[in-house]
Amino acid sequence: SIGLALADTLDDLIGSRRIEPQLAIRIMQNFDQSIATVLGEKVKARMTFKGHLDTYRFCDEVWTFIIKDIHFKMDGNNQFDAEKIKIVACLAKDKTAA
Repeated sequence: SIGLALADTLDDLIGSRRIEPQLAIRIMQNFDQSIATVLGEKVKARMTFKGHLDTYRFCDEVWTFIIKDIHFKMDGNNQFDAEKIKIVACLAKDKTAA
């Protein structure tokens, strides 16, 4: 939800011509990299899920999965269900290559 709020705000700023679209793209790229780094380093919780794979796609090195009727199990025996989720996965860029 933080990423969606940022994207909406950037769209508003572009619409009001307060920033250029190129700047918004750079901001989103930096946000994505920062979130991935923080989640990889700070979050240690584990979760498993089971559901029915409805759709999958591989295009431009990006996997997209739509999963329905999902049951999640988290550390500490927390459990919950969801009707549908979308997972988008792509190859992380190697930080040492830059």
